[in-house]
Amino acid sequence: MTTIDTTNAADPTYTTTQVVRIRNGTRTSVADKLAMEEPLEIRLGYTDARRGRIHKSIAITMRTPGDDIALALGFLFAESIITSAGEVTSIDAGTDNVLRIELREDIKVDSLRLERHFYTTSSCGVCGKASLETLSLTGFPVLLNNSFSIHASALMRMSDMLYSHQVLFNLTGGNHATAVFNQHGEIELVKEDIGRHNAMDKLTGTLLQQGRIPMNNCGILISGRASFEMLQKALAASCPMLLAVGAPSSLAVELAQEFNITLVGFLGDAGFNIYHGADRILS
Repeated sequence: MTTIDTTNAADPTYTTTQVVRIRNGTRTSVADKLAMEEPLEIRLGYTDARRGRIHKSIAITMRTPGDDIALALGFLFAESIITSAGEVTSIDAGTDNVLRIELREDIKVDSLRLERHFYTTSSCGVCGKASLETLSLTGFPVLLNNSFSIHASALMRMSDMLYSHQVLFNLTGGNHATAVFNQHGEIELVKEDIGRHNAMDKLTGTLLQQGRIPMNNCGILISGRASFEMLQKALAASCPMLLAVGAPSSLAVELAQEFNITLVGFLGDAGFNIYHGADRILS
């Protein structure tokens, strides 16, 4: 697979603007940093048995520029369009905010999955996600035999550790983060984006490129809430544990129970809640 660095020094992940700041009754004009938000269009090239080679725009997402290739791979993987980075033959990032991805000739794409034009926002991700029943039909396995475990004391250090790795958030206050951690509670990889679903796709896409999926021996930590979509993306990567600084949704808990993912919410230095899979967290 062709790897292209899409980082553009002239188009950073943040920008600066002047604001009027009022503190304790004092009004001052200061420079403030803003997280960048721009659209990214993902175009897919694949072979159809009846119509030959097809090129189709399949998604538009609002994201923070950078790690665009990892984001696109993570998105395609989570949507079960690809199963490995090796199914991609080339990625063209030559046009601003457009990625053209070519799949191998032998890769079969479910055209019905592409009939819906995916449009995602920085707040909610892909709208119209499938139900749990539909998700179960995609072939994701229940994580029955995974032996990953971690001590509770290690978890309580991790929210502060994540914050220390959030470079863009510390600059702008406007980015979400996702991280991979190991059984010792060490953070191995962090990705940030204005959209939490994009941060997750950047993370899993990078792991896909590194050949680290399925995620048998590590977990995922996210800076915000645990939604159904975030659990679905973790499940696609066969991740046995997801930690959230915020609250989980009811459907996220249902998915964790359905597929045996350890789900933790309200993670902090004083403790946390375990919504499923307490046996993987040691005293």
